[in-house]
Amino acid sequence: MKRAFVPVASMLAIQVMVSLSVLSLSVMMPAVARDLAIDAKLVGLFTALIYGVAASVALAAAGPIVRLGAVRVCQVALLMAAIGLALNSIAAVAATVVAVLFIGMAQGPINPASAHVLSQRVPREYFGMVFSLKQTGVPIGFALAGIIFPALLAWVGWQGASLIAAGALVLSAIAIEPLRPRLDVIAVAGKSATSIWRSVRFVLGHPQLRVLGWSAFIYVVAQHTFTFYLVTYLYEHCSLTIAQAGALLSASQIVGTGVRLLSGGAGDRIPRMRLLGWTGIGMTLGCIAIALLDAATPFWLITLVVIGYGSVVISWNGTSQAEFAHLSPPGEAAAVAAVQTSLAFSGAVFGPPLFALIASLLSYRMAFLAVAACVFAAAAWQLVTARSRLPRTSG
Repeated sequence: MKRAFVPVASMLAIQVMVSLSVLSLSVMMPAVARDLAIDAKLVGLFTALIYGVAASVALAAAGPIVRLGAVRVCQVALLMAAIGLALNSIAAVAATVVAVLFIGMAQGPINPASAHVLSQRVPREYFGMVFSLKQTGVPIGFALAGIIFPALLAWVGWQGASLIAAGALVLSAIAIEPLRPRLDVIAVAGKSATSIWRSVRFVLGHPQLRVLGWSAFIYVVAQHTFTFYLVTYLYEHCSLTIAQAGALLSASQIVGTGVRLLSGGAGDRIPRMRLLGWTGIGMTLGCIAIALLDAATPFWLITLVVIGYGSVVISWNGTSQAEFAHLSPPGEAAAVAAVQTSLAFSGAVFGPPLFALIASLLSYRMAFLAVAACVFAAAAWQLVTARSRLPRTSG
């Protein structure tokens, strides 16, 4: 595992920086909206655009990753994020929209690139732990965005904050250049890229990957509806202050990071499909519990439910990616991961708007119960599939 330290650390750092850029606009949106005279609620549309672009770019990324190298593609992604943040500093609505598109392009290739590097450098028996460790870059990046951008806003305003973050992303792209000859040597020496549509057909035709892929779509719906709507839900429905709700969301992310690592380690010892199925059962129960909260619920119970559900709903990503890498044909981890990433990001595009529609037409409670029903169906599908398989597929 010693030789895996550098690739794991580098992929983790890249994930942190890109995740920080993804959440940057959400953190700065009140100030941006005020100065541009737009509705701050547009952050939901911007987020959907980011993940919509990312889903498309993920599918297109597998070929360049094999031909050019995963680190080179990550450098391009970091520069795309930098361009996006630099454009945002122009202080024009059109520039901010284009900035969102560039940040989406940056988000798309990271998971396939990481899968390509890690699947060749990490022993299979450690896939679960390593992929989950890499995925902790998402909550770490989100947490850093929540700390750094408010401080920069107070110091240099949102335009200055955008430019400083853009500069940090450029420096990150330069900093990983010395790693490229070492980590990309296998990529450029390997066989030619697999057609992405062949990989799509492979995933959708594979009895396990098909289940894992569509389940990732559903699980992301649960994850993003929790992340993006929890504060508003607790404020409007449970009479918490925004500060209290934000603190609970942060606590759930911190605890969830630890649970994510535990899940990854467990996936190296028991079948990952079964683990993901039981994780979905836990998510179902947590989502139902969230739906049953109201203004009369004691704060200690709200805290328990939010941290419990939040820690489970963000715990599954690395385990799912590890199983995709494990089931990938030799040399095709990037292409197969691209399909998984595209399916998962599609859940981030369609899930939150549908959740908002149900909440508007019916209630938040019905919206959360609808999510719980979908997650339960995906969890049951995985458990039935895991039971029907004879060979063990975890590392």
